[in-house]
Amino acid sequence: MQYVYWFLANRKFLLLLFVINLVGTIYGYIWYAPQLARTDWFFWPFVPDSPTASLFFTIVLLGFLWRKSWGLMEALAIVTLFKYGIWAVVMNGLVWKVTGYLPWEGYMLMASHLGMAVQGLLYSPFYRIKPWHLAVAALWALHNEIIDYVFMQYPVYSQLNLYIKEIGYFTFWLSVLSIFLAWYLTVREKRVKWTLY
Repeated sequence: MQYVYWFLANRKFLLLLFVINLVGTIYGYIWYAPQLARTDWFFWPFVPDSPTASLFFTIVLLGFLWRKSWGLMEALAIVTLFKYGIWAVVMNGLVWKVTGYLPWEGYMLMASHLGMAVQGLLYSPFYRIKPWHLAVAALWALHNEIIDYVFMQYPVYSQLNLYIKEIGYFTFWLSVLSIFLAWYLTVREKRVKWTLY
């Protein structure tokens, strides 16, 4: 466990992770540009789910590099990284199951989004999240379900449009699981705590 701590707390590794997440965030927003172009402006904050999740974590990493802890950003990061990381893995797996084929970009998305989910959990001992931080992150995640599956602003996977109700139901429970994991790892009294300083 000591080696894991040393690796995650190492400033060079934190800087590398910051750069990777920053580049991935920029790429993610570019990937969403066509959908954003045909979306009403007031839905924009809720459409590019994965890049926004990685943006939250990029801000968290910037705080770590400055030896600061921003609990609200940490709460938003852990909830959304796990939620959208696992969501993208499952959706790309469903595309493969439904069509019998997944292009190389699909495998790249699965690997990168699995990495998103894992990194958010790995850094949980360093987070300093208060209950109100988690409450705001929970509202953000659940509100996003309404935007996605009531106002139909979900990420476009044309091969899966026939299953949108089932996907919406799955995503709701994935949000609940993400919120519970965040509470278990960062808010409950007997959690693991590490420090970067």
